[in-house]
Amino acid sequence: MTGQRSDARRNYTHILAVAEAEVATQGAQASLEQIARIAGVGSATVRRHFPTRKALLEAVFKQRVHDLCDRAHTLCGEHDSRSALVEWLRELLAYSLAARGLADVLSYQPLQDEAAQDSCASAIGAAGALLLRKAIDDQTVRADITIDDLLTLIVGIALATENYTDPAMQADRAFRVAVAGFGANGT
Repeated sequence: MTGQRSDARRNYTHILAVAEAEVATQGAQASLEQIARIAGVGSATVRRHFPTRKALLEAVFKQRVHDLCDRAHTLCGEHDSRSALVEWLRELLAYSLAARGLADVLSYQPLQDEAAQDSCASAIGAAGALLLRKAIDDQTVRADITIDDLLTLIVGIALATENYTDPAMQADRAFRVAVAGFGANGT
């Protein structure tokens, strides 16, 4: 945004605020045209700032994703690496349910193929990979588990439960089953 005219910066900020509110209520499928109408700008203005739906969603979630990444770095210092990883995944799941649309952003394409290094998916993947690597090194998580496996699990649970009457309760139950396993002895 550096070098933009002040009215363009104001438009960007206003469109982003409107988009945040619309995505919070409508999810990732929030209408770009509706966002433009509410913001009082043309749809071309919205598309100039956010050329794709994914670009808009990335901007909406940028700060919160940054906070999740910071949380992962903090949890890396925990003694129990598996518990730290599980706690972070639980927080990511809770945020994915609260911020409708984040799971959609993370599910656009496999994380290892993500082109933009500063994208939400890349940032979340890198942060989670630190926790996962520590847990694998501590032999508290199987060595064949990848961050893509875990994020696919979180995205799947978030998307599968977002329309339940109580999505947080259902998502937590599914998460606990996934973490514990479904065998009689937890395997």
